[in-house]
Parts: sequence; structure tokens; C-alpha cells
Amino acid sequence: MDYFSNIGAPRPSTRPAASLADAPALLRQLPPHHRWGRLAAVRGAALSVEGLGGGLSIGDRMMVRRPGQPAVEGEFVAFEGGTAIAVPEGSTEGLAPGARVWLEEPLSLAPCDAWLGRVIDGQGRPLDGRGPLPAGRRAVPLRRPAPDALRRRMVGPRLETGLRALDVFTPVCRGQRMGIFAASGVGKSTLMGMLARFVEADVIVVGLVGERGREVREFLDHTLGEEGRARSVVVVSTSDQPALARRRAAQATLAVAEHFRAEGKQVFLLLDSVTRLAHAQREIGLAAGEPATARSYTPSVFNELPALLERAGPGPEGEGDITAIFTVLVDGDDHDEPIADAVRGILDGHIVLDRRIGERGRWPAIDILRSVSRALPRCHSAEENALLGEARRLLGAYADMAEMIRLGAYRTGSDPLVDLAIRQQPELEAFLSQAVDERAAAPEAFAQLAAALKG
Repeated sequence: MDYFSNIGAPRPSTRPAASLADAPALLRQLPPHHRWGRLAAVRGAALSVEGLGGGLSIGDRMMVRRPGQPAVEGEFVAFEGGTAIAVPEGSTEGLAPGARVWLEEPLSLAPCDAWLGRVIDGQGRPLDGRGPLPAGRRAVPLRRPAPDALRRRMVGPRLETGLRALDVFTPVCRGQRMGIFAASGVGKSTLMGMLARFVEADVIVVGLVGERGREVREFLDHTLGEEGRARSVVVVSTSDQPALARRRAAQATLAVAEHFRAEGKQVFLLLDSVTRLAHAQREIGLAAGEPATARSYTPSVFNELPALLERAGPGPEGEGDITAIFTVLVDGDDHDEPIADAVRGILDGHIVLDRRIGERGRWPAIDILRSVSRALPRCHSAEENALLGEARRLLGAYADMAEMIRLGAYRTGSDPLVDLAIRQQPELEAFLSQAVDERAAAPEAFAQLAAALKG
């Protein structure tokens, strides 16, 4: 046999032959596959990217490299021809023409019971300095459609909130979605803290979207307190963060709540605020080239709101419920501005806070006559509805004549109903007032109202 005839022939391997069962493990050892493009232009808050080819979708995540600095994350929001438009999450300082751009995997969260008591950002990263978060068994996407309307259960029985004014006049049922409409400084955050501490629920999920950085710690330590925080997952994005981070915090809040709902738990969700979410979506829409419409809001704002808010509510059979309270920061006390008007049409009721009521010293400053719950009248008994109707009749009669009463122009005896409303007004005002640490059970609240009306 010629010795040189074996030169270049494949040598027998000393490693055992791989079987088909080894294929998944071998595939996981391969380096990740990336599609690359290049940065063509930067215009304000919009990045133009070329070279990524087909298969690109709105909402895909991307990263763009900066020499000597961390890569910038972003999201594709529009495309035209061969150019895709992305909104960056972070500073664009240091970006250069032709910088390499690649696609990233979609974000998802894997919540579990160990997340209770923790504070996270929109990507599920801990913000409270208490170590890493354990991952649950099942990952949930940040963006997902609402449950099918015909598969959802009906709204359940009344959920006790611990607040007299709500449990009697604007009751909240399991799976109901309500809005708190208020201007700044009218007690919205305080009311949210009371609900988080008092409400009967298995899990509380709080989303602080675009919150002032100074107030985050105050809300956690004082407004929410140890009792509320122990059974809560809090998702935070501050006002100085990019629009994508603020919108992602709202999406992550719903994703965490959906996880616990799928486990059959009763979830109480508080999202503050829908208005700041709309501001974030407006920034993204303007960067994508959308036209500005009412109050400079872009059309995508009014698509994003129902897509997010409809995710809350009752789950299908076998799951729990997400009872949700969404706050709306009305600009200049204008309750008919576009966001407030759109949200009212989506939700199942609204709670109005009035600055003038707070200035008179009654807290929480809920305007009973302007607040509505679409769970009425079926969530109350006949006797409770009778008490509610009588109280509203007296409050309405007093409100109609309030200006004349304060001016001294009303003469006693002119109207028996107004005379009765004037006599009952101090008792009703005392009933509607409630201290921050005072929890009231619904049966006791109705008993107090009956006593006030008899008095």
C-alpha cells in the first residue's frame, strides 16, 4: 500500500457520532443568527435604516452600534420602500452614518409569585436593589390581543374597595374597568394608595407610567405602604425616560396582570396614567410621520388605547379576573379633552375628582353626581338601590341650588325637597368623607347611609 495515497483523506473521528436526539443541544451551541442593516439617517427621534430586506414587521426590536459606547435599542414603527423607520430608546449621541443595525428577539416576561413585593421596569429588570428576579415557568409577551369577546365570562359580583363613596355610589365589580378622571393635585395618587391597601384581591399590579421621579419613592413607601406593597408588583417608568420605555411599562403592567389572571387569581390593576401613555404614543407617532389630529394627538394614540385597555377584564372560563382602575390626568380640568373622552367610551365607568370639593375640605374629593358605574343597578340589592337613589336625589337637589344657598338668595319653604337636602347635607358630607387609613366595609357603609338619611 502506498503511504502517500492516504495524504488528504479524512481521518477517522475519535468523538462518538451524534444522534438525532443530540440535534437540539447542538443547535443551542450555535452562535445567534442576526440580520444586519445600516443606519442611513437620523432625524430627531427617528432613525432611517436600510438593508434589512423583507420579513420586517412593525414593532420589531433593533439595536444600532455606537463606536466605543453601548448599543442603542429601538423599535421599528414605520417603513417606506426599502427604508425602515425606528424610534430609539436612549440618546442618539455617537451614532454615525453606516452604523451596523441588527434585529433583536421580541421582549417577554416570565412572572411568578416571587415577584410580589418587587419593583421592576418595563423589561422586567429589578429596580428595588433586592437582587435578581426569579423567572416563572411560562413567558408572556408584552403585546398581545385581548381575550376573545365571546369567550370571556361576564363581570362578577361586587368587589369591596373599602371606600364608602365607591362601594355605595360607583361600585366596582370583579372584572370591571373603571377610570379615575382628575387634574393634578386633586388626590388621585392618595386614592390609588387607599384602593391598593383596602381592596379585596389576591394580587395587585401597579403601573406608574411617566411618573415624576421624586414621587415614585413617596408612592411606594407612604401612599402604598408596606401592607399594599407586600402583595403588589409595581412597574415603573419615570417621566425622563424615552417614549418607548414609558409605553413598554404600560404593556408590561398588563402582561404581569394577565399572567396572574391565567393562574385563576383575582387581580386588581392600577395604571397611572393613561394620559402619559398617550403622550408617549404621540411622540412615537410623530416620529413615524403620522399627521397630528385633535390636540396634536396622532391616530395611533386612539388605536393604542383600546388595544391596551381591552386586555383587562374577565378572563375565559377557568381563569381569574383583572379588575382595573386607569387614571386619566385631565388637562386644565377639561374633562372633555380628547383622551378623557376616548377613555370614557372604552371603560365601564368613571370616577371624577373635583378640585372644588377638595378645596371645601372633603376627601376623597369624588364628585358623586358626575361619577358613573355601569355595573349599576344589578350589583346592588333592591334596598341598597333605594338608599342610593334617595341620596342622589338629595345631593342633586342641593347641587342645583348651591349657588343661591351660598348667596342667601334661597328662602326656606320654597321647595320641600331642597329644604330636606339642606338639612341632610352635613350628614351626607360626613358620610362621603373618609380618612386615608380608614377602611369601611360595604354593609357598614350602607348602614351609615341609612342612618344619615333618617337623621
